[in-house]
Amino acid sequence: MRHQVKQYINGEWGESTDAATLDVINPATEEVMGKISAGTVADTDKAVAAAKSAFPTLANSTKAERIKWLKQIVVGYEARKDELIQVMTEELGSPLSISEQVHYQMGLGHFKQAAESLESFSFEEDRGGHTVLKESVGVSALITPWNFPTNQTSTKIASAIAAGSPVILNPASMTPFAAMILAEIIDESGLPDGAFNLVTGSGSVVGDRLSRHPDIDFVSFTGSGETGKKIMQNGAETIKRVALELGGKSPLIVLDDADVNKAAKAAAGHIMNNSGQVCSAATRVLIPQAMKDSFEAAILDALKEFPVGDPQKDGIATGPLVSKDQWDTVQSYIEKGKEEATLLTGGTGKPEGLTTGYYAKPTVFTDVSNDTVIAQEEIFGPVTTILTYEDLDHALELANDTIYGLAGYIVGNDPEKLRYAAANIRSGRIKINDTKTDFNGPFGGYKQSGIGREWGDYGIEEYLEIKSVHGMPGES
Repeated sequence: MRHQVKQYINGEWGESTDAATLDVINPATEEVMGKISAGTVADTDKAVAAAKSAFPTLANSTKAERIKWLKQIVVGYEARKDELIQVMTEELGSPLSISEQVHYQMGLGHFKQAAESLESFSFEEDRGGHTVLKESVGVSALITPWNFPTNQTSTKIASAIAAGSPVILNPASMTPFAAMILAEIIDESGLPDGAFNLVTGSGSVVGDRLSRHPDIDFVSFTGSGETGKKIMQNGAETIKRVALELGGKSPLIVLDDADVNKAAKAAAGHIMNNSGQVCSAATRVLIPQAMKDSFEAAILDALKEFPVGDPQKDGIATGPLVSKDQWDTVQSYIEKGKEEATLLTGGTGKPEGLTTGYYAKPTVFTDVSNDTVIAQEEIFGPVTTILTYEDLDHALELANDTIYGLAGYIVGNDPEKLRYAAANIRSGRIKINDTKTDFNGPFGGYKQSGIGREWGDYGIEEYLEIKSVHGMPGES
């Protein structure tokens, strides 16, 4: 049982202003694995005050100091590797291999990349008639989701430190413990007191207060569209900057010259990775009509490579969904899908032999129309849809026929077709042939998938304000 009911404010762990706690459930066992403090408005206000006091020190720190802090965090992060992997497996239900290869590595990658990007980052630019200064945006609120306990927290924290912006982190209450380990690592990095603060508790209390607080200059939020809209409304009260990374219903376009087995494996990986709880997952697979039968057979074979089960056991690729509520939501979408399309595999209920834990069956629908609920709404589970297209322009029309625009994927061989498709999918990130992710590549979405970009130098820019100075001594 993990019992961490203190808040990290102004460089120390302290008691909350209220004794109320929240249970954290292990989704594989359905049992309470720990308790955290149900943070209050008063806790949040204390954290904001601490960050505000730290602002002059952090904003005026040198680039070398910030790089040193980031590198110290990397050292501490690597030293806590086994603990981070274990806690994410417990709180999220992520298989040990995925906790290591995906969650742990992504968090580490963001801190390393921020330090590397900062080496060549310029905060001052002589533009002839004026000089542009890039200065810390100010006190920043970081509100993070449950599905990636280190990825979103790490990219936001790392970018903020690189920019010299003090922060208050409100991690998701369903998966808070990895963030609390991060707080312990940051505590030992030498970062000035108050530059990083963590307040646990519900988003409806802590997150709401942060997004309304007059001393918060910038809010970076990753989560649902509905909550993102609320944060924008709250932020408008004081005209604060807001960055949002929201939902997705990303297309995977399979070109007519693609290897059908490779394409099917890519499609299966998207719905099985993190149990389908990935905002950028490709959940609309667009295939040529002539490929329909062979692709359907291939994806059934590909799914065999992603066994579902106890995340603590070796050889398991996919664990449970994060909560009973999430399981219920996915079940309702599967029921809807059975009304709208053809169920190729999966369906409602739990996989055979798994009676305890929030496990869902890997589910594939075919004969899907793009105007159906399952093709348009984010399901956030191991569920995908197969749609057919007539030609590439038709595929692109289908790909863009969505309120979202977070990611897009293409599998094929013809360089001209690959370039054409990449240029015409209306999404913030495109991956061709399952290429490796570059941590310096900007991440964010078009349309209702969000506002702004994270990762690498674009992530640092999120936490900066632009000032033009005319008549600067030494200007050319």
